[in-house]
Amino acid sequence: MDTSKNLDERTMMDAWAYIQAQADAGIPLKPNAYRLAFGDPEFLLRRETRGIRLQLELLKPDLDQAEMGIESTIVVYGSARFSAPEEAQALLQAAQASGDAPAIALAQRHMRNAHFYEQARRFGHIVATHSKTKSPKERMYICTGGGPGIMEAANRGASEASVPTLGLNIALPHEQQANPYVTPELSFKFHYFAMRKMHFMMRGKAMVAFPGGFGTLNELFEVITLVQTKKSVPVPIVLFGKDYWKRLINMDALVEEGAISAEDLNLFHYTDDPQEAWEIIREFYKL
Repeated sequence: MDTSKNLDERTMMDAWAYIQAQADAGIPLKPNAYRLAFGDPEFLLRRETRGIRLQLELLKPDLDQAEMGIESTIVVYGSARFSAPEEAQALLQAAQASGDAPAIALAQRHMRNAHFYEQARRFGHIVATHSKTKSPKERMYICTGGGPGIMEAANRGASEASVPTLGLNIALPHEQQANPYVTPELSFKFHYFAMRKMHFMMRGKAMVAFPGGFGTLNELFEVITLVQTKKSVPVPIVLFGKDYWKRLINMDALVEEGAISAEDLNLFHYTDDPQEAWEIIREFYKL
C-alpha cells in the first residue's frame, strides 16, 4: 500500500469534507486565504482559473473511460425532442380526448417522428450486440449527448443488450439530466461545450446523425469539417433519414456554388436503415 498516496488523498478529501460541512450547516463561504487552493471553490470558479477548469473537464472523463477500458465509441446525435412510440401514442390519445386542435397537431408530429426513436434504439442494440462478442480492445460503445429523445433511444438500445453506454451531458440554463439508460459510471457532465466536443472526437470512430436541430447540425458540420480539413482522421459519417437531410440541406447546391468540392460529398452517407448504418461502419473498418 502506498501510504503517501493515501495521506495525500485523505488530505484532499478532508478539505472538501470541511467545505461540504459548512454548506450543510448553512454557513456561507467567505474568502479565506488559508484555504487549500484545490479545496477553494471561490478560487476555482474565478475567471482567471478558467484554463484549469478546462483541463479538469478534459482529464476527468478521459481517466474514467481509460479505467473502464473504453477505447472506441460510435457517437449518435439527434433531436432531444423526439418521443418514444409509446409516449407519442399516449400524447396523441390525450390530445384527441381534449379536442384541442393545436395539441392534436403537435401530438401527430410526435407520432410522425417517433419511428426515428425506435430506429436509433435498434441501431444502439445492433452495435452493442456486436461488441459483446469481441475482445475489450475491439469493442465499440454507443456514446451520445446523454439527453432525451434520439440520445436516450441509442443509449437504451445498448443498455438493453447489457453493454455499457456513454452519455456526455452538458449543464444548461434549464434543468435537465442524463437519461436513465446511460451507464452511471460513464455518465459525464460538462460545463464547456468545447471540452464535450473534444471528448466526442477523442474516441469517436464513427458518427451517426439522426434528424435534429441546431445542436445536431453543429456537431455534424464540425465533424465533417475536421475530416475535410484533415484535422481528424477519416471516420464514417452517416446521415440517418434521407428525406429529412436532403430536404433540410442542399449539399449539391454547395458544390454548384463552388463552396465545397464534389469529392466532399463522399465524406458522408445517407441511410434509412439501422442495419445499413452499421454495415457502412463495418465496411469502413473491415470488421
